[in-house]
Parts: sequence; C-alpha cells; structure tokens
Amino acid sequence: MELSGAVLLVSFFVLLILNIPVAICIGLATLLAMLFSIDFTAAATTMTQRMAGGMNSFALLAIPFFILSGLLMGRGGIAHRLIEFAKALIGSLPGGLALVNVISCALFGSISGSAVAATSAIGGFMVPMMNKEGYDKNFNGAITVAASTTGLLIPPSNILIVYSLASGSVSIAALFIAGYVPGLLLTLSLMAIGAIYAHRKGYPTADRLPLKEALPKLLDAIPSLLLIVIVIGGIVGGVFTATEASAIAVLYSLLLAVGFYREVKLGELPGILLKATETSAVVLLLIGTSTAMSWMLSFENIPQTISQTLLTLSENPLLILLIINLILLVVGAFMDMTPAVLIFTPIFLPVVTELGISPLHFGMMMILNLCIGLCTPPVGSVLFVGCSIAKTSMTAIIRPLLPMYLAMIATLALVTYIPALSEWLPGQFGLN
Repeated sequence: MELSGAVLLVSFFVLLILNIPVAICIGLATLLAMLFSIDFTAAATTMTQRMAGGMNSFALLAIPFFILSGLLMGRGGIAHRLIEFAKALIGSLPGGLALVNVISCALFGSISGSAVAATSAIGGFMVPMMNKEGYDKNFNGAITVAASTTGLLIPPSNILIVYSLASGSVSIAALFIAGYVPGLLLTLSLMAIGAIYAHRKGYPTADRLPLKEALPKLLDAIPSLLLIVIVIGGIVGGVFTATEASAIAVLYSLLLAVGFYREVKLGELPGILLKATETSAVVLLLIGTSTAMSWMLSFENIPQTISQTLLTLSENPLLILLIINLILLVVGAFMDMTPAVLIFTPIFLPVVTELGISPLHFGMMMILNLCIGLCTPPVGSVLFVGCSIAKTSMTAIIRPLLPMYLAMIATLALVTYIPALSEWLPGQFGLN
C-alpha cells in the first residue's frame, strides 16, 4: 500500500516536470499506482469507472454552459463596454487606467467565469491603452494577471461548482453568495496597489467625463451586468438551480451578443460552439482523472494519514490553517485549480471540520489560495497569457507582481482568519 502511494506521487511529479499535460499526468500516475495493487484489467476497469463516475453529475452540466456563455460574452463586445463603464466611474482617479483594468477584469471575470478569458479579453484592450498613456508594459501585464483572478471568487464561477462537488456538503448557491466579500476584498487590495504604484510613477489620469457623456457608457454596460443579477438572483430566489441558471446564461448571452449588440454573426456560432466543446472537454477530463486520483489516495489511506499527522502537530486551528495555506500555495504553483480542488479537498476538509471550521469558509480560503497559483511560475496559466499579451518575459513581469502577491496573501490571511467574511452574506440568505 505504501509503495502504491509513493508511485502515485513520484510518477505524477516526474510526468509534470516532463511537461506532460496535467490531466494526462494525473491519469497515468493513478493507473501506474493501481497496477502495484491490482492486475492490469482490474486497474483499467477501476480507472474508467472512477473517471466516468466523477463526470456523471448533473451539477457539472453547469460548467460547459457557463463556458459557452463566457465565450459568447467574450466575442460579443462585452469587454469593451465594461472597460468604458469602468472608465466613466473611476478613470479620473489617481492611476485611473490601472483601476479601470482591475474593475474591468473583476466584472468580466465574474461574467465569463474564467481568469484566462478575463486576461485575454480585458488585457487585449487595456494593455495597449495603458502602454499608449505611458504606463510601464511590465506593470500593465502584472496588474492584468493579478486582477483576472478576482472573477473566480465572484460568481458565476466554474471552480466554485467544482468545490461544491468535491466537498459534497456545500451548496453552489451558498458558495456563489460567499464569494462576493472575498472577491471584493481582493479587488480593492489590487486597486490600492495599482493606485500607489501609479502615483509613485506619476502616471497620468483621465479627464472626468461630464454626465451627458458618462451616462450613455453606463447604460450601454447595463445589459451585460444584468447577467449576474439574473443568474444569482434566480439561484438565491429559488427560481432555478445553478445548472438551469447556466442554460439561461447561455440563452441571455446569445440574445445579447447576436441580437442586442450584434457583435457576433450567426456564421460565427459553429466556431464558438466548437471552442466551448474543446474547453469543456479539457475541464471534464481533468475532473474525471482527478476524481480517480482522489479515490486512489483514499484507497491508500493518504488523507487519513495526513489528517492524523496534522492533528498530531497541533490542535490549534490557526496553526493548522497556516500549514494548509502554505501547502496549497506550493500546490497552486505546480497544479491547475480544478485538479487541486478535487484532489486536496477530500484530504484537508476532514481536518478543518474536526477543528470546527465550516466547509464554506474553507472553500473560500482554498479558492483564493489557488488563485495566487495562477499568477505564479512555473505553471501559472494566467501568468503565461499575461506575458504574451503584454509582450514581455516572465522574469520581467514578476517584479511588479511582487507587491500584488503581497496584497493577495494579505487578503488570503483576512479570509482565513475571519470566517465572517465568507459566512456572513450567505447567512443573510439562510444559506449557511
């Protein structure tokens, strides 16, 4: 049994170092570990059963729908309208364009549910605009990379759906509502860093728009922002489930992009559907292989061993949460969010619940922690996209990212040690 567990962990990291896609790393490592306990036929059968079982969930239907909705929004001119909306609100403040970047990423990320999509869509507009105004291109890329993660906390968010599945005890509605306060805190902390940096560098601010010019920009963005109201309002009000809300989001996005804004032509829809299918397939493969690995870890009693080890070290919840956060920060630097949530939630959730920490609170802490990993080398997917958009190198973009890392870690500390930041708002809706 111990040999199988060692094979699982060692083979996974070896494959990861060889730059094999993460889903393949997880699947091959799990299958190799099984072969040390059972014969090939039984191992292959168990592997396929666990993968199929992991993907066989009605709640997971929400993910491809939200992915399609996000793609429609991305192609439908939403990013440009949200940027104009943010400029009208705060463009005249110190470091105005940096603040506009953060707000736009938060809004678009929450609508699309994807940090990579937010980096691409908002960065594609904002980075050239900031370059033109004299902002440093490395800073422009850095603020886009960090800000794009805020949308993973602000619903609708696919990773919150994945955590709901992994925990087995927290509703998607509760997670959606819980994400607002941590997401807002992260947004404000990054805005503060952007404003301080811009003030120190003497970057220009935009002129304050008169009301007659600002109002049309605000009105133009309202239909896009209504998606959040419709989805979250419907879920909290009990009108429809999260899965049904995802289908409604697709219908609304389609009407908005094709009918109202007319940015997407009917001939472009097959390409958008194909892209949504490809992205969904990657996510679901990650979910399937991660579920199989999670089962193998449980089969080897690894979660129980880690739980006993952590509780042996200390029964102080503050210290245990610190240790878990440090482990997850390392994990996030090497692993994508979806497999990290599916694999490590069953390992750490029993530990924190035994210490009296709610699964809802732990979920917010875990997601925020792993958001930092998206911005850190060597595997940070958002970091690579940001470097490409800003036309800079990873080493150059890391320096302006350092104060943003500190802001994100400070926000993580607040969310970790003040449970009310995650639990208060769901409690107001009776969702705790």
